[in-house]
Amino acid sequence: MGYFGSPLIMSFCTIAVFFINYEMCRAKMASSSGNFKNPDAVRRVLSRKETVANAAWWGFDENDSTAAIQGAINSGANKVIIPYMGRQWVVRPIKLASNQEVFFEPGVVIVAKKGSFKGEYDCLFTAFEATNLTLKGYGAILRMQKNDYKSQVYTKSEYRHGLIFLGCKDVNVLGLKIESSGGDGIYIGATRDKRLVPCRNVLIKDCVCDDNYRQGISVTSADTVLIENCLLSNTRGALPEAGIDLEVHNKEDVLANIVVSNCISENNSGSGFIASISSLSEKSRDVSILFVNCYARNCAAPGLRVRANSERGPGGLIEFRNCTSEDITYAGIYAIWKLASPMKLRFSNCKLQRVAKKSKESPIGLKLISKETVSQTGGVEFIDCYVYDGKKRPFLRIIDAKPGKSVHDVKGNITVFNPYGATIDTGAYSKELPLKVKAFPTK
Repeated sequence: MGYFGSPLIMSFCTIAVFFINYEMCRAKMASSSGNFKNPDAVRRVLSRKETVANAAWWGFDENDSTAAIQGAINSGANKVIIPYMGRQWVVRPIKLASNQEVFFEPGVVIVAKKGSFKGEYDCLFTAFEATNLTLKGYGAILRMQKNDYKSQVYTKSEYRHGLIFLGCKDVNVLGLKIESSGGDGIYIGATRDKRLVPCRNVLIKDCVCDDNYRQGISVTSADTVLIENCLLSNTRGALPEAGIDLEVHNKEDVLANIVVSNCISENNSGSGFIASISSLSEKSRDVSILFVNCYARNCAAPGLRVRANSERGPGGLIEFRNCTSEDITYAGIYAIWKLASPMKLRFSNCKLQRVAKKSKESPIGLKLISKETVSQTGGVEFIDCYVYDGKKRPFLRIIDAKPGKSVHDVKGNITVFNPYGATIDTGAYSKELPLKVKAFPTK
């Protein structure tokens, strides 16, 4: 057998042929869907011959991939894929577009570029009056540089959000983890011009908002929002430092058909869940807010918190249904409430346990504001609520009570489990509340 016929050479030849064929197949596959710069594929997308765009076709750059992602979004593709590259996508602020799904592959990490985001309102992803927009990223992370923004080289700000939607319609955010922003993980609100167009029809589902500076999620003006199966954790930096805060800024703002369902808010420096509507007037649209099956735990401020103390607010209903406050530093439920308001506040089947750890606190605190004897309209209602407490103190304290006033519309029924019984501190108000209380066990 000659030299070229030796078994060793034949083996090398076989291996060489294998690798040549492999590289040819790999190149062929990459030319159509590979994660590398591909001007031909970009041209097909821009000419509408392709409806799905891969951001890597615009050129992944581990130092700054802003142009790649922004180029793919600006292409007008129906779907933009942010592929897993084995390295982080480092970006400056990105603008989102209408009629598009942005899909983040599992394992993708989008990171705010260090030294960027110097503007007071620089956010990671911004959507302004966008419609039909979906961000989907189960197993993907959007991460900012929260600690950097505290330094003197940055303008002081609490508005460097992870995701911000202003005046948008038909929005879905699915499966993303948004962490370490310089503001809120997710912000949903009205346009910042005179029109104040609210967001409409927004779904936030299966998301995690962790270690954000101001809030996990803020909703300031929106019609029809569902926040479902989300975890809001470790918010700290700028007040209110809550998990979810539904809080209007102007009397023209809207909080209608807002549902927060099956969410957990934990380890926050502020409250678990907040509804604040004090900026609304009697001319504002009626409020409709429901927190259902939500859980606040290990938060420093009141777990379930409401503020509605405008002189003349709108009608409507704020309800917490099947919600739990547990291991809360201050009250499990706390409300600043204008008793003369036509709006109703309701707590249904809510449970408080190991709350109000501060010595002068009570599990439920109500700061009731009224300049005149209140009517039967509006008010605060408890339906089948439960307080588990082992301290000798009132389970309900009415704060800043004014002499000579009586409370007609704090009503319903509460069951208290406390060896010292169940007492209410009504302050200078009349002590005859239309509230049924059961105490187990009695001392």
